[in-house]
Amino acid sequence: MVQYFATCARGLEPLLAEELRQLGAKGVAAGRGGVHFQGDRLLLYRANLWLRTAIRVLEPIVTATVDSYDALYAAVRQVDWRPYLDVEQTLAVDAHVRDSPLTHSQYAARRVKDAICDQFRDRTGRRPSVDAEYPMLGLNLHVHGRQMVLSRDSSWQSLHKRGYRPIQTKAPLNEALAAGLLLHLGWRGDEPLVDLMCGSGTLCIEGAWLALERAPGLTRKWFGFQGWRDYEAGTWALVREEARLRMRKQLPFPIWGSDRHSGAVALAQRNARSAGVGQWLRFYQEDMREARPAPGCPPGLILCNPPYGSRLEGSRASVLALYAALGDTVRRYWPRWRLAVFAEGKDWLEAVGLPLRRTAVFFNGPLRCTLAEFSPA
Repeated sequence: MVQYFATCARGLEPLLAEELRQLGAKGVAAGRGGVHFQGDRLLLYRANLWLRTAIRVLEPIVTATVDSYDALYAAVRQVDWRPYLDVEQTLAVDAHVRDSPLTHSQYAARRVKDAICDQFRDRTGRRPSVDAEYPMLGLNLHVHGRQMVLSRDSSWQSLHKRGYRPIQTKAPLNEALAAGLLLHLGWRGDEPLVDLMCGSGTLCIEGAWLALERAPGLTRKWFGFQGWRDYEAGTWALVREEARLRMRKQLPFPIWGSDRHSGAVALAQRNARSAGVGQWLRFYQEDMREARPAPGCPPGLILCNPPYGSRLEGSRASVLALYAALGDTVRRYWPRWRLAVFAEGKDWLEAVGLPLRRTAVFFNGPLRCTLAEFSPA
Protein backbone atom coordinates (compact mmCIF):
# COMPACT_ATOMS: atom_id res chain seq x y z
CA MET A 1 0.00 0.00 0.00
CA VAL A 2 1.22 3.47 -0.93
CA GLN A 3 0.16 6.68 0.82
CA TYR A 4 -1.46 9.27 -1.47
CA PHE A 5 -3.08 12.68 -1.11
CA ALA A 6 -5.84 13.89 -3.45
CA THR A 7 -6.32 17.67 -3.50
CA CYS A 8 -9.61 19.49 -4.01
CA ALA A 9 -11.34 22.82 -3.53
CA ARG A 10 -12.23 23.62 0.07
CA GLY A 11 -15.64 22.27 0.98
CA LEU A 12 -15.39 19.26 -1.33
CA GLU A 13 -13.30 17.13 1.05
CA PRO A 14 -16.16 14.92 2.36
CA LEU A 15 -17.41 14.29 -1.17
CA LEU A 16 -13.92 13.40 -2.40
CA ALA A 17 -13.45 11.08 0.58
CA GLU A 18 -16.64 9.23 -0.32
CA GLU A 19 -15.56 8.96 -3.97
CA LEU A 20 -12.30 7.36 -2.83
CA ARG A 21 -14.11 4.89 -0.58
CA GLN A 22 -16.30 3.89 -3.51
CA LEU A 23 -13.13 3.19 -5.53
CA GLY A 24 -11.83 0.92 -2.77
CA ALA A 25 -9.25 3.22 -1.14
CA LYS A 26 -8.04 2.39 2.36
CA GLY A 27 -7.19 4.70 5.25
CA VAL A 28 -9.34 7.50 3.85
CA ALA A 29 -9.00 10.65 5.97
CA ALA A 30 -10.26 14.07 4.88
CA GLY A 31 -8.02 17.06 5.62
CA ARG A 32 -7.98 20.70 4.62
CA GLY A 33 -8.00 21.01 0.86
CA GLY A 34 -7.73 17.30 0.20
CA VAL A 35 -7.98 13.68 1.35
CA HIS A 36 -5.30 11.24 2.50
CA PHE A 37 -5.72 7.63 1.38
CA GLN A 38 -3.85 4.40 0.69
CA GLY A 39 -3.90 2.08 -2.28
CA ASP A 40 -1.95 0.25 -4.95
CA ARG A 41 -1.00 1.28 -8.47
CA LEU A 42 -4.33 0.11 -9.86
CA LEU A 43 -6.19 2.38 -7.45
CA LEU A 44 -3.95 5.32 -8.36
CA TYR A 45 -4.89 4.94 -12.02
CA ARG A 46 -8.58 4.57 -11.20
CA ALA A 47 -8.47 7.63 -8.97
CA ASN A 48 -7.11 9.79 -11.77
CA LEU A 49 -9.67 8.44 -14.21
CA TRP A 50 -12.76 8.47 -12.00
CA LEU A 51 -12.50 11.20 -9.36
CA ARG A 52 -14.94 13.96 -10.21
CA THR A 53 -14.14 16.38 -7.37
CA ALA A 54 -10.32 16.07 -7.20
CA ILE A 55 -7.78 18.51 -8.61
CA ARG A 56 -4.71 16.24 -8.54
CA VAL A 57 -3.48 13.01 -6.92
CA LEU A 58 -0.09 13.20 -5.21
CA GLU A 59 2.36 10.60 -3.91
CA PRO A 60 4.46 12.16 -1.11
CA ILE A 61 8.21 11.45 -1.33
CA VAL A 62 9.86 13.94 1.01
CA THR A 63 8.52 15.55 4.18
CA ALA A 64 10.76 17.80 6.26
CA THR A 65 10.97 20.89 8.42
CA VAL A 66 12.67 23.71 6.54
CA ASP A 67 13.33 27.33 7.47
CA SER A 68 15.49 28.37 4.51
CA TYR A 69 16.06 27.62 0.85
CA ASP A 70 19.31 25.88 1.77
CA ALA A 71 17.43 23.60 4.16
CA LEU A 72 14.94 22.84 1.38
CA TYR A 73 17.80 22.03 -0.99
CA ALA A 74 19.41 19.71 1.56
CA ALA A 75 16.16 17.86 2.29
CA VAL A 76 15.61 17.16 -1.39
CA ARG A 77 19.24 16.34 -2.10
CA GLN A 78 19.32 13.56 0.53
CA VAL A 79 16.78 11.49 -1.44
CA ASP A 80 18.11 8.99 -4.00
CA TRP A 81 16.29 10.11 -7.13
CA ARG A 82 17.42 7.27 -9.39
CA PRO A 83 14.28 5.15 -8.79
CA TYR A 84 12.15 8.09 -9.92
CA LEU A 85 14.12 9.63 -12.76
CA ASP A 86 16.75 8.84 -15.38
CA VAL A 87 19.21 11.46 -16.56
CA GLU A 88 17.70 11.15 -20.06
CA GLN A 89 14.24 12.04 -18.76
CA THR A 90 12.64 15.41 -18.04
CA LEU A 91 11.29 16.91 -14.85
CA ALA A 92 9.35 19.92 -13.63
CA VAL A 93 8.39 21.31 -10.23
CA ASP A 94 5.16 23.08 -9.33
CA ALA A 95 5.58 24.93 -6.01
CA HIS A 96 3.13 26.53 -3.59
CA VAL A 97 4.44 28.45 -0.55
CA ARG A 98 2.22 29.88 2.20
CA ASP A 99 2.95 31.60 5.53
CA SER A 100 6.57 30.49 5.38
CA PRO A 101 10.12 31.85 5.72
CA LEU A 102 10.37 30.70 2.10
CA THR A 103 8.52 33.54 0.43
CA HIS A 104 8.95 32.89 -3.29
CA SER A 105 7.32 29.84 -4.87
CA GLN A 106 9.33 30.05 -8.10
CA TYR A 107 12.65 30.21 -6.29
CA ALA A 108 11.61 27.30 -4.05
CA ALA A 109 10.82 25.27 -7.19
CA ARG A 110 14.21 26.20 -8.64
CA ARG A 111 16.03 25.01 -5.50
CA VAL A 112 14.23 21.66 -5.70
CA LYS A 113 15.25 21.27 -9.35
CA ASP A 114 18.82 22.24 -8.51
CA ALA A 115 19.03 19.65 -5.74
CA ILE A 116 17.88 16.86 -8.06
CA CYS A 117 19.93 17.93 -11.06
CA ASP A 118 23.07 18.48 -8.97
CA GLN A 119 22.76 14.94 -7.64
CA PHE A 120 22.68 13.54 -11.18
CA ARG A 121 25.51 15.82 -12.29
CA ASP A 122 27.74 14.62 -9.45
CA ARG A 123 27.01 10.97 -10.29
CA THR A 124 26.96 11.06 -14.09
CA GLY A 125 28.35 14.42 -15.17
CA ARG A 126 24.99 15.27 -16.76
CA ARG A 127 21.73 16.88 -15.64
CA PRO A 128 18.11 16.00 -16.54
CA SER A 129 16.37 18.66 -18.59
CA VAL A 130 13.16 20.49 -17.79
CA ASP A 131 9.81 20.15 -19.58
CA ALA A 132 7.17 22.24 -17.85
CA GLU A 133 4.29 20.98 -20.01
CA TYR A 134 4.74 17.19 -20.20
CA PRO A 135 7.51 16.21 -17.77
CA MET A 136 8.41 12.57 -17.28
CA LEU A 137 8.56 13.37 -13.57
CA GLY A 138 6.28 16.15 -12.37
CA LEU A 139 6.83 17.16 -8.75
CA ASN A 140 4.51 19.13 -6.48
CA LEU A 141 6.10 21.15 -3.66
CA HIS A 142 3.87 22.37 -0.84
CA VAL A 143 5.36 24.51 1.92
CA HIS A 144 3.16 25.73 4.78
CA GLY A 145 5.01 27.48 7.55
CA ARG A 146 8.15 25.43 8.09
CA GLN A 147 6.68 22.14 6.90
CA MET A 148 7.35 20.97 3.37
CA VAL A 149 6.00 18.05 1.37
CA LEU A 150 7.44 17.13 -2.02
CA SER A 151 5.31 14.69 -4.00
CA ARG A 152 5.15 12.95 -7.32
CA ASP A 153 2.19 14.46 -9.15
CA SER A 154 0.38 11.60 -10.86
CA SER A 155 -2.03 14.01 -12.57
CA TRP A 156 0.18 17.03 -13.42
CA GLN A 157 -2.47 18.95 -15.32
CA SER A 158 -5.44 19.63 -13.05
CA LEU A 159 -8.07 16.89 -13.14
CA HIS A 160 -10.82 19.49 -13.49
CA LYS A 161 -9.59 20.08 -17.04
CA ARG A 162 -11.73 17.41 -18.65
CA GLY A 163 -10.89 18.46 -22.18
CA TYR A 164 -14.34 19.55 -23.36
CA ARG A 165 -14.16 23.26 -22.49
CA PRO A 166 -11.30 24.89 -24.42
CA ILE A 167 -12.81 28.38 -24.19
CA GLN A 168 -12.97 29.80 -20.66
CA THR A 169 -15.88 32.11 -19.98
CA LYS A 170 -15.68 34.95 -17.46
CA ALA A 171 -15.27 33.43 -13.96
CA PRO A 172 -16.46 29.97 -15.07
CA LEU A 173 -17.69 27.32 -12.66
CA ASN A 174 -14.89 24.78 -12.22
CA GLU A 175 -15.82 21.33 -13.59
CA ALA A 176 -14.80 19.57 -10.38
CA LEU A 177 -16.85 22.00 -8.31
CA ALA A 178 -19.85 21.57 -10.62
CA ALA A 179 -19.69 17.80 -10.15
CA GLY A 180 -19.32 18.30 -6.40
CA LEU A 181 -22.47 20.43 -6.21
CA LEU A 182 -24.46 17.68 -7.92
CA LEU A 183 -23.02 15.00 -5.64
CA HIS A 184 -23.76 17.07 -2.55
CA LEU A 185 -27.37 17.48 -3.65
CA GLY A 186 -27.68 13.71 -4.02
CA TRP A 187 -28.32 13.93 -7.75
CA ARG A 188 -27.26 10.74 -9.54
CA GLY A 189 -29.27 10.94 -12.76
CA ASP A 190 -32.46 9.47 -11.28
CA GLU A 191 -34.49 12.63 -11.97
CA PRO A 192 -34.46 15.43 -14.56
CA LEU A 193 -31.83 18.17 -14.28
CA VAL A 194 -32.30 21.76 -15.51
CA ASP A 195 -30.01 24.82 -15.43
CA LEU A 196 -31.93 28.01 -16.21
CA MET A 197 -28.71 30.09 -16.46
CA CYS A 198 -26.51 27.50 -18.12
CA GLY A 199 -23.63 29.67 -19.35
CA SER A 200 -21.10 27.31 -20.98
CA GLY A 201 -23.14 24.25 -19.95
CA THR A 202 -20.80 22.85 -17.31
CA LEU A 203 -23.47 21.76 -14.82
CA CYS A 204 -25.46 19.98 -17.52
CA ILE A 205 -22.40 18.26 -18.99
CA GLU A 206 -21.12 17.11 -15.60
CA GLY A 207 -24.64 15.90 -14.82
CA ALA A 208 -24.75 13.93 -18.07
CA TRP A 209 -21.41 12.26 -17.34
CA LEU A 210 -22.59 11.41 -13.84
CA ALA A 211 -25.89 9.95 -15.09
CA LEU A 212 -24.13 7.98 -17.84
CA GLU A 213 -21.47 6.71 -15.38
CA ARG A 214 -18.83 8.12 -17.68
CA ALA A 215 -15.38 8.48 -16.14
CA PRO A 216 -14.40 12.18 -16.28
CA GLY A 217 -10.82 11.32 -17.23
CA LEU A 218 -11.69 9.41 -20.40
CA THR A 219 -11.32 12.50 -22.59
CA ARG A 220 -7.85 13.35 -21.23
CA LYS A 221 -4.90 12.57 -23.46
CA TRP A 222 -2.20 12.41 -20.80
CA PHE A 223 -1.68 11.98 -17.06
CA GLY A 224 1.53 12.63 -15.15
CA PHE A 225 1.98 8.98 -14.15
CA GLN A 226 2.36 8.00 -17.81
CA GLY A 227 5.87 9.45 -17.71
CA TRP A 228 6.96 7.61 -14.56
CA ARG A 229 9.68 4.97 -14.68
CA ASP A 230 7.33 2.48 -13.01
CA TYR A 231 4.37 3.23 -15.30
CA GLU A 232 2.34 0.10 -16.09
CA ALA A 233 0.84 0.60 -19.54
CA GLY A 234 -1.08 -2.68 -19.43
CA THR A 235 -2.74 -1.83 -16.14
CA TRP A 236 -3.72 1.61 -17.43
CA ALA A 237 -5.21 0.09 -20.59
CA LEU A 238 -7.27 -2.28 -18.42
CA VAL A 239 -8.58 0.59 -16.28
CA ARG A 240 -9.65 2.56 -19.34
CA GLU A 241 -11.35 -0.44 -20.93
CA GLU A 242 -13.29 -1.11 -17.72
CA ALA A 243 -14.49 2.48 -17.77
CA ARG A 244 -15.63 2.28 -21.39
CA LEU A 245 -17.64 -0.89 -20.73
CA ARG A 246 -19.31 0.68 -17.69
CA MET A 247 -20.82 3.62 -19.58
CA ARG A 248 -24.57 3.71 -20.05
CA LYS A 249 -26.00 4.02 -23.55
CA GLN A 250 -28.57 6.72 -22.80
CA LEU A 251 -29.70 9.18 -20.14
CA PRO A 252 -32.38 7.79 -17.81
CA PHE A 253 -33.94 11.28 -17.44
CA PRO A 254 -33.69 14.47 -19.53
CA ILE A 255 -31.10 17.19 -18.91
CA TRP A 256 -31.37 20.62 -20.45
CA GLY A 257 -30.18 24.18 -20.01
CA SER A 258 -31.15 27.67 -21.10
CA ASP A 259 -29.58 31.10 -21.15
CA ARG A 260 -30.65 34.49 -22.40
CA HIS A 261 -27.34 35.00 -24.23
CA SER A 262 -27.09 33.35 -27.66
CA GLY A 263 -23.31 33.16 -27.38
CA ALA A 264 -23.55 31.18 -24.14
CA VAL A 265 -26.00 28.73 -25.69
CA ALA A 266 -23.76 28.21 -28.72
CA LEU A 267 -20.77 27.61 -26.44
CA ALA A 268 -22.73 25.15 -24.29
CA GLN A 269 -23.76 23.21 -27.38
CA ARG A 270 -20.16 23.14 -28.60
CA ASN A 271 -18.86 21.96 -25.24
CA ALA A 272 -21.52 19.25 -25.03
CA ARG A 273 -20.51 17.92 -28.44
CA SER A 274 -16.87 17.97 -27.41
CA ALA A 275 -17.80 16.05 -24.23
CA GLY A 276 -19.55 13.37 -26.28
CA VAL A 277 -23.02 14.14 -24.89
CA GLY A 278 -24.31 16.60 -27.47
CA GLN A 279 -26.92 14.12 -28.70
CA TRP A 280 -28.54 13.91 -25.26
CA LEU A 281 -28.43 17.49 -23.98
CA ARG A 282 -30.63 20.34 -25.12
CA PHE A 283 -29.78 24.04 -24.75
CA TYR A 284 -32.19 26.89 -25.49
CA GLN A 285 -31.85 30.65 -25.80
CA GLU A 286 -34.47 31.75 -23.32
CA ASP A 287 -34.81 34.21 -20.48
CA MET A 288 -35.08 32.45 -17.14
CA ARG A 289 -38.43 34.14 -16.48
CA GLU A 290 -39.92 32.52 -19.59
CA ALA A 291 -38.63 29.00 -18.94
CA ARG A 292 -41.18 26.24 -18.37
CA PRO A 293 -40.95 22.47 -17.76
CA ALA A 294 -41.13 20.25 -20.80
CA PRO A 295 -44.62 18.76 -21.27
CA GLY A 296 -44.95 15.47 -19.42
CA CYS A 297 -41.58 15.82 -17.68
CA PRO A 298 -41.65 14.70 -14.03
CA PRO A 299 -40.31 17.07 -11.36
CA GLY A 300 -36.57 17.04 -10.77
CA LEU A 301 -33.71 19.37 -9.82
CA ILE A 302 -33.14 22.95 -10.98
CA LEU A 303 -29.54 23.92 -10.26
CA CYS A 304 -28.35 27.43 -11.13
CA ASN A 305 -25.11 29.36 -10.78
CA PRO A 306 -26.35 32.96 -11.22
CA PRO A 307 -24.02 35.96 -11.47
CA TYR A 308 -22.10 36.95 -8.34
CA GLY A 309 -18.69 38.40 -7.44
CA SER A 310 -16.75 39.44 -10.55
CA ARG A 311 -19.57 38.20 -12.81
CA LEU A 312 -22.11 40.76 -11.60
CA GLU A 313 -23.70 42.85 -14.32
CA GLY A 314 -25.75 45.91 -13.49
CA SER A 315 -26.64 47.45 -10.14
CA ARG A 316 -27.06 45.59 -6.88
CA ALA A 317 -30.80 46.19 -7.05
CA SER A 318 -31.05 44.68 -10.54
CA VAL A 319 -29.12 41.58 -9.46
CA LEU A 320 -31.30 41.10 -6.39
CA ALA A 321 -34.30 41.40 -8.70
CA LEU A 322 -32.83 38.62 -10.85
CA TYR A 323 -32.62 36.27 -7.87
CA ALA A 324 -36.13 37.21 -6.81
CA ALA A 325 -37.41 36.53 -10.32
CA LEU A 326 -35.78 33.10 -10.24
CA GLY A 327 -37.62 32.19 -7.05
CA ASP A 328 -40.91 33.58 -8.36
CA THR A 329 -40.60 31.69 -11.65
CA VAL A 330 -39.93 28.38 -9.92
CA ARG A 331 -42.76 28.90 -7.42
CA ARG A 332 -45.29 29.71 -10.15
CA TYR A 333 -44.31 27.42 -13.01
CA TRP A 334 -42.17 24.57 -11.64
CA PRO A 335 -44.34 22.92 -8.94
CA ARG A 336 -42.65 20.15 -6.93
CA TRP A 337 -39.24 20.84 -8.50
CA ARG A 338 -36.27 21.27 -6.16
CA LEU A 339 -34.31 24.50 -6.64
CA ALA A 340 -30.65 24.83 -5.67
CA VAL A 341 -28.66 28.03 -6.15
CA PHE A 342 -24.90 28.48 -5.86
CA ALA A 343 -23.84 32.05 -5.08
CA GLU A 344 -21.59 34.26 -2.99
CA GLY A 345 -23.24 35.90 0.00
CA LYS A 346 -26.53 35.44 1.83
CA ASP A 347 -28.19 38.54 0.37
CA TRP A 348 -28.58 36.95 -3.04
CA LEU A 349 -29.97 33.72 -1.62
CA GLU A 350 -32.46 35.49 0.66
CA ALA A 351 -33.76 37.34 -2.36
CA VAL A 352 -34.94 34.03 -3.89
CA GLY A 353 -37.82 34.11 -1.42
CA LEU A 354 -38.46 30.35 -1.15
CA PRO A 355 -38.31 28.24 2.05
CA LEU A 356 -34.70 27.28 2.65
CA ARG A 357 -34.05 23.57 3.19
CA ARG A 358 -30.27 23.47 3.79
CA THR A 359 -27.02 25.21 2.89
CA ALA A 360 -23.38 24.21 2.44
CA VAL A 361 -20.20 26.26 1.93
CA PHE A 362 -17.80 25.65 -0.96
CA PHE A 363 -14.96 27.76 -2.30
CA ASN A 364 -15.01 28.79 -5.95
CA GLY A 365 -11.36 29.80 -6.21
CA PRO A 366 -10.87 32.44 -3.48
CA LEU A 367 -14.60 33.14 -3.16
CA ARG A 368 -16.49 31.69 -0.21
CA CYS A 369 -19.79 30.64 -1.73
CA THR A 370 -22.97 28.98 -0.53
CA LEU A 371 -25.01 26.22 -2.13
CA ALA A 372 -28.60 26.74 -0.99
CA GLU A 373 -31.27 24.13 -1.53
CA PHE A 374 -34.87 25.34 -1.33
CA SER A 375 -37.95 23.30 -0.53
CA PRO A 376 -40.13 22.38 -3.54
CA ALA A 377 -42.82 24.93 -4.29
